Amino acid sequence: MTRQATAWRFHPREYTLREMVGYRLLLTVAMIGCACGVLTSSLMAQLPGSADSPQIVSAPEKEDLAPATAKVDIKPVARDEEIRKRLQSVLDATGWFIDPQIEVREGVVFLNGQVETDELKKWAGDLARNTQDVVAVANRMEVPEPSVWDFSPAWSGLLVLWRDFIRSLPFFLFGLLILALSAAAGVLVTRGARAFLRRGVRAKLLRNVMARGMGVLVFLFGVYIILRVSGLTQLALTVVGGTGLIGLAVGIAFRDITENFLASIFLSMQRPFETGDLVEVTGVVGYVQQLNVRTTILMTLDGTLVQIPNASVYKSNLRNFTTNANRREDFVVGIGYDDSINDAQEIARKVLADHPAVLNDPAPSVLADSLGTSTVNLRIYFWLNGREHSWLKVRSSVIRLLKLAFQQHGISMPDEAREVVFPQGIPVTLLDRGPGETQDVMTIKRGSARLLNEELDAAATKAEGGLSSEANVIKEQARQIKPLHEGENLLRVGTAAAPST
Repeated sequence: MTRQATAWRFHPREYTLREMVGYRLLLTVAMIGCACGVLTSSLMAQLPGSADSPQIVSAPEKEDLAPATAKVDIKPVARDEEIRKRLQSVLDATGWFIDPQIEVREGVVFLNGQVETDELKKWAGDLARNTQDVVAVANRMEVPEPSVWDFSPAWSGLLVLWRDFIRSLPFFLFGLLILALSAAAGVLVTRGARAFLRRGVRAKLLRNVMARGMGVLVFLFGVYIILRVSGLTQLALTVVGGTGLIGLAVGIAFRDITENFLASIFLSMQRPFETGDLVEVTGVVGYVQQLNVRTTILMTLDGTLVQIPNASVYKSNLRNFTTNANRREDFVVGIGYDDSINDAQEIARKVLADHPAVLNDPAPSVLADSLGTSTVNLRIYFWLNGREHSWLKVRSSVIRLLKLAFQQHGISMPDEAREVVFPQGIPVTLLDRGPGETQDVMTIKRGSARLLNEELDAAATKAEGGLSSEANVIKEQARQIKPLHEGENLLRVGTAAAPST
């Protein structure tokens, strides 16, 4: 034995490297197999159906198995019958369960019977699990399905809603009270702000907007209090904070309406015109009838109502003929090259000076304007009171009287389009009596011509209808149209008489 051991000890190199690797691989595989076997046996021992594992009650589909407690006493203090009696008495005392039956075997509690809700079933399982010396719980209690014609859940829901309504009734009444008080306070603040701003803010629309804005703020504060008391703090903050966002969204969606509204505020603040003023806006000439939050209404000289958007009125050029009572008019008249310009200017100046509607201060003027093809053009400038006289009628009267004065003083007014110059002149024979006319007929003609000249010498003829302003006529026409809403007018009626046309 000693020799063989020694031979084995001193001859390890007789095994080749290949054989040594093979032995080691075989040994490794054997160890892995052993480990897998041990692990498999341990897992099989833990499965419910294995012979070595502890037997656990199989659970049907309706059973709710509670896991075993972490600690199981080998020598229990309480017996199974005591546990059963104790649990049975507790379940019977509650009255929540239908025919509850308790069975205890080796510390395992089996719960049988019916229960109305899953919450009560879970409660019974927890009760049994927390009982002394209970190892496991098999909860076999059934929750019966409600009948289709069972209206108890609906009735229970209605009762819950009724209880909630009764509980919230004090908050509801309190909210109505706060809402009524805030609305009343908003109205009072609006009236007080309007009365306070009447002295400092002349624009009616701006006063109304500012006053109503203050009233709305007071009302929103009351709504905020109601929501806070009701516990809806987040909703209250959303309502208060979303007011600005809502205003911005509305302003973007209704851009044109918002633009006209803002223009009406600016126009009511600046007051470029008043009711009854004669203005020219976007090429339309007429008397101002009303300025509302959307449009400016004009009555034109032909009796037509025109509504112009306030944004266009605010952005366009505006001519107000009523701001200054005096108005200057001008026209051009041509005289012949053979006529004296000085004499023509003097004749025209006398006509303007003697005219009752032409103002002497500022003084009228007659200026040489240009040299035409056949005429020397004179431009006549004169001033008149537009509130008392019509510029159309006065201009017609001045032109008529100036032409008559030029004819009486031999000042020619040739027509550039039809003027023909004869250097040698044209012989003309004047006949005092027409063929077949008697002396009486000639006398009647001379008398008619004299009366006609006297009428032409008048400042105004019947055809011109006087020189007074036509503002009263336009006002009368405005009364006959569909009445306008006076409450919407943002302008005050002008105290001065409307200008002439």
